[in-house]
Amino acid sequence: MASVHDTFRQALLRLRNGAGKSADAIATPQHAIEQGASESEVAHALAEALNRPYDSGVASAPPDPAFVQKVPIAFARKHGILALANSNGHVPVAISSLDQLDQLEAVGRLLGKVVQPVFAPRDQILAAINQAYQQQNTEVASVLQTMDRQEVIEQIRSMDGREDLLDSARRAPVIKLVNLILFEAVKQQASDVHVQPHEDRLIVRLRMDGVLFNSFDLPRSVHEEMVSRVKIMGKMDIAEKRLPQDGRATVQVGDRLVDLRIASLPTSFGERLVIRLLDKSGRLYRLSDLGMDARTLERFSRSISNDHGLVLVTGPTGSGKTTTLYAAMSELDGIENNILTLEDPIEYQLPGVSQTQVSTKKGMTFASGLRSVLRQDPDIIMVGEIRDHETATITIQSALTGHLVFSTLHTNDAAGAVARLLDLGIEPYLVASSVIGVLAQRLVRRICPNCAEPYELSDRDWAKLQTSPRELPGASPRRGVGCAQCRQTGFRGRIGIFELLTIDPTIRRHISERSPVSVIETCAVKNGMKTLLDDGLEKIAAGITTPDEVARVVSASSATGNE
Repeated sequence: MASVHDTFRQALLRLRNGAGKSADAIATPQHAIEQGASESEVAHALAEALNRPYDSGVASAPPDPAFVQKVPIAFARKHGILALANSNGHVPVAISSLDQLDQLEAVGRLLGKVVQPVFAPRDQILAAINQAYQQQNTEVASVLQTMDRQEVIEQIRSMDGREDLLDSARRAPVIKLVNLILFEAVKQQASDVHVQPHEDRLIVRLRMDGVLFNSFDLPRSVHEEMVSRVKIMGKMDIAEKRLPQDGRATVQVGDRLVDLRIASLPTSFGERLVIRLLDKSGRLYRLSDLGMDARTLERFSRSISNDHGLVLVTGPTGSGKTTTLYAAMSELDGIENNILTLEDPIEYQLPGVSQTQVSTKKGMTFASGLRSVLRQDPDIIMVGEIRDHETATITIQSALTGHLVFSTLHTNDAAGAVARLLDLGIEPYLVASSVIGVLAQRLVRRICPNCAEPYELSDRDWAKLQTSPRELPGASPRRGVGCAQCRQTGFRGRIGIFELLTIDPTIRRHISERSPVSVIETCAVKNGMKTLLDDGLEKIAAGITTPDEVARVVSASSATGNE
């Protein structure tokens, strides 16, 4: 082995153009990495030292089917080893270091074939492993054909811990089925999975881009086993079927971690489940990515740059409020400011921010948590939601005592947030003094760019929007006709429409006088506020979304003002 290391050191020095003091300064491949060599350089040098091939594109190479079928993904990941497809009888096996030679022999014995090492960067091998096992998942039909009711129940009761959705080759059939459904939901970027029992069948629906689609039509006989399996994952009571329950779990798909929020509800045909998926590795948006027009973005950025006050984001459940708050927080300086959050749940990890999970069962409510947060000398606080008088009172007091506070409310429009705070028992003068801006928002589906075609707005479209036809300068409306890329829906992805109410002296006076919401909104529009409907019309004119989408999410009260 000493001669191999000598050859490796010389090869590595040549590859690095002499970087390093001498060949003797590099003791092992691991030491070489610690000295600054990249994984690709080390793998290349090992290949040269052992006179073996080096493959820098292994991430896109097809895997050996027998390897994926016989070798658990946990073993492949732990050792960073993957057999590649080949037609000459010899099986190339991708490895990245000398430590994997023992595993190489084990793989050869398992496959019953001659294996040959191919050196590649470890990160590329791991990416190839994730890709290989994603493609290996079986179809629902073949899972159902092998179901053994008693075996499934026994295996369900014995399972526990975090699940890797790709490691399903040796799982019981219903476990494979649950994994497959969750894997499909993650792959399709669904936000929720609905498991709904009917009299003669079981329907599984996925919510994608805010709309539910039927995804699986299953035999009624698998319902109880599926519910039990999901309950076990969520650490719920599988024997309790008469009361609603909540549970949580974390699953893994490749290198992605996904949090599951599970809720069960008894119905006349058995328990139904809703599973909310929160992808921890999902993209963290910036404010400029959300779809605000330039003026709204500039005004909102100015609001969040204040050193104290309350900034609210409003809208119904699923309208993207939390995403907007995260985007706003990511714009702030976490080094100069002490930033703390109270959330339920924590959806993304924010660098430089201390995030706390609310747990009502353990006595950690938004109100009690906020009292504790205030003892941590915060500069900026994010409260996930204002739900009651106590939370609203402490939030307002925090904003008035030198803290910048972000939070959310459930209201139809921006001006409605004022009425909501007054309904929660906050005095008008406190609302007027503390609130500096309210952003109302909705999410509309984007027209699929692959199948978009020009479209002319009709009288029917204007009637859906509950407004009279308007001039839309430079309008080029479009609609999607449906294609494979958008699952024949005509839509792909979502974008926000926004309404920003900034609290100026005139609005502050109306709040203090308890003026009707319609008066506040009219005043704000005169001062330049763009309503949700107006923003939606601009996105229709730009060919981004359709009248049906805007009409679906903008209520009549949002279009005409609350009384």
